[in-house]
Amino acid sequence: MAEQQQFYLLLGNLMSPDNNVRKQSEETYDTIPGQNKITFLLQAVRDASAAEEVKQMAAVLLRRLLSSSFEEIYPGLTLEMQTAIKTELLTSIQQETSPNIRKKVCDIAAELSRNLIGNHPEILTNQYYLLSLSCPAHILVSIFGNQQQHYMEVISALLQTMEDQSNPRVQAHAAAALINFTEDCPKSLLIPYLDSLVQHLHVIMVAKLQELIQKGTKLVLEQVVTSIASVADTAEEKFVPYYDMFMPSLKHIVENAVQKELRLLRGKTIECISLIGLAVGKEKFMPDASAVMQLLLKTQTDFNDLEDDDPQISYMISAWARMCKILGKEFQQYLPVVMGPLMKTASIKPEVALLDTQDMENISEDDGWEFVNLGDQQSFGIKTAGLEEKATACQMLVCYAKELKEGFVEYTEQVVKLMSMPLLLECARVRGPEYLTQMWHFMCDALIKAIGTEPDSDVLSEIMHSFAKCIELMGDGCLNNEHFEELGGILKGKLEEHFKNQELRQAKRQDEDYDEQVEETLQDEDENDVYILTKVSDILHSVFSSYKEKVLPWFEQLLQLIVQLICPNRPWADRQWGLCIFDDVVEHCSPASFKYAEYFLRPMLQSLCDSSPEVRQAAAYGVGVMAQYGGENYRPFCTEAIPLLVRVIQAADSRSKENVNATENCISAVGKVMRFRPECVNVNEILPHWLSWLPLNEDKEEAVHTFDFLCDLIESNNPIVLGPDNSNLPKIFLIIADGVANESVKSEDACSKRLANVIRQVQVSAGLWTQCVSTLNETQQKAIQDLLNTA
Repeated sequence: MAEQQQFYLLLGNLMSPDNNVRKQSEETYDTIPGQNKITFLLQAVRDASAAEEVKQMAAVLLRRLLSSSFEEIYPGLTLEMQTAIKTELLTSIQQETSPNIRKKVCDIAAELSRNLIGNHPEILTNQYYLLSLSCPAHILVSIFGNQQQHYMEVISALLQTMEDQSNPRVQAHAAAALINFTEDCPKSLLIPYLDSLVQHLHVIMVAKLQELIQKGTKLVLEQVVTSIASVADTAEEKFVPYYDMFMPSLKHIVENAVQKELRLLRGKTIECISLIGLAVGKEKFMPDASAVMQLLLKTQTDFNDLEDDDPQISYMISAWARMCKILGKEFQQYLPVVMGPLMKTASIKPEVALLDTQDMENISEDDGWEFVNLGDQQSFGIKTAGLEEKATACQMLVCYAKELKEGFVEYTEQVVKLMSMPLLLECARVRGPEYLTQMWHFMCDALIKAIGTEPDSDVLSEIMHSFAKCIELMGDGCLNNEHFEELGGILKGKLEEHFKNQELRQAKRQDEDYDEQVEETLQDEDENDVYILTKVSDILHSVFSSYKEKVLPWFEQLLQLIVQLICPNRPWADRQWGLCIFDDVVEHCSPASFKYAEYFLRPMLQSLCDSSPEVRQAAAYGVGVMAQYGGENYRPFCTEAIPLLVRVIQAADSRSKENVNATENCISAVGKVMRFRPECVNVNEILPHWLSWLPLNEDKEEAVHTFDFLCDLIESNNPIVLGPDNSNLPKIFLIIADGVANESVKSEDACSKRLANVIRQVQVSAGLWTQCVSTLNETQQKAIQDLLNTA
């Protein structure tokens, strides 16, 4: 124990800012024998009482050790020690609560797997595969690449072990491993093995159900039920043929597993039924829906008798939400029953406390408390028990509001006191403008305050997103002067913080102790910062789209910070989002935006040829909105932009996966310049090229603009588009058919009726119709027919 404590001290010194302390510690670390290092590092990773930074350092060092010195150390360990390492890693992956540490342990497992398996995948047939596969499927991909034969070996080995009746604990481990594998497994990878997998699971489930009835053992059955749920969730509609094989037994478990010790089994079975229902769809599930609802209602009726820690509660709440998705509007009748417990769970208030060192000795993290050290021998503690259930309940409320809309209106007043979200405003609309305004006033102050004070970046981004959506929904006039003043100060603070954080990260990259682990942390921080920047952009977008040019005087307090984002030396994400904000200024403030042109026109033009596709995309979109909304002053810029846009479109790799969205924005921008600013371009010269670039398949919003313009050209009998004697019509049919097949044209789009009319006019001429349709394949012909039927 003392040795381990000394090792923790050593790990802490390895992270010391003092160069001498760190250097001395590195020398001491190097003298520790490899086998001892593994023992100490593994213990540190597994120790729940160790500080997170110590565990993180230990995980990085252990992975490095397995990567650089595997051959020298691992083969010399005893068989017991090797088994212990695998078991410890397996347990850590299953029990570790910190996502960051869990990911690092998975990385260690992947490194060990790669070294152990090497060119010998037959090792999967022994006990070790249990460790390999308790990591998510992406770890397997990192081990095997895309060699699909190994996945079948994995699944076969797991199923074989699940059928080992002599060792229930190993069976349960294998089932848990299967769950981890299928949860993260791409559908395309699972389908070839689905039949074999499902048949085995059915055999095991039947055997374990009998065992439960005869002996009362339930551990393996719990895991098998979750395995079935996980497989159904991944397989989706491909699970339909197996539905009748499982549903009777699952309903039987829910109906009969009423004893206290079977609560977890019952909860997991409820989850399984609802996931299968969601996977197979309403049509297949409906014959059982009523019976399942009655079973759930019976459990719900007894809900108040359930103890607070009853595991069925969280399963029930999630199951109701899935039933809502399956049944749609028909679910409204059950709201009076489900809302009470749901609101009770969503209203949980966590215990918080400010503790000194003496108090801390009496409370451990095992009691469900987490602590943040505030210095001066004080810590802030929060009791996390129930918080996960609270988060789930809040997600379910979002689900009900989204699915039921006006059917949820009775509950909006209760829910708004707990959480603010745009979906509640949509529900409240049914009660008229006065009720809607009252609800918004209640929400608005709370949301702005939360944006200014929320410390957790994940929660903050959700609040900012909700606020932006609410403004879009409420529109012009929803914010008063005080709101604007407060919001302006907050957004200014967020942008200043963004630049300050980047400077701090750059300084850390120059530090002597900068290494791979530090870079990983810095990149995570950078991603968080950029995500908040996207939410600043969302809020500005909603303000510009609602208030138009009236908001520009308010915007000027942020102008220099946005200009700073698009400087050439900034990271690409800064430039992307800075350009997006100026795109909104141009799009929604029309000619009034030109007074800021000196700040963004040149950077936008240069960004059309940027090495980052995201930056090119933002710049190309900007050219399009200048042509469409910007007014006369932007004419020279539109002319200058055309050859640059064409160069991007005609580049050899312009349609590669990473470039295609930027390229499609360039194609749309060329179309908008021809459509709205024809004086800026030689339309007759560019038009044949533009036609050859259609349709757009990835960017659905821009695709609609291109089809609108195409309709204009066809309806005006443009000779270049139609060609001599309508010779281009087969090509136009092909563009329309591909657009419909790829869902770039939808029946609700205004252009779909216009396109259908073009096709109907051709139908009148039998010869021309045959000529156009004969060039289309079966999918394209069906798409043309679908368009005629729906538009």
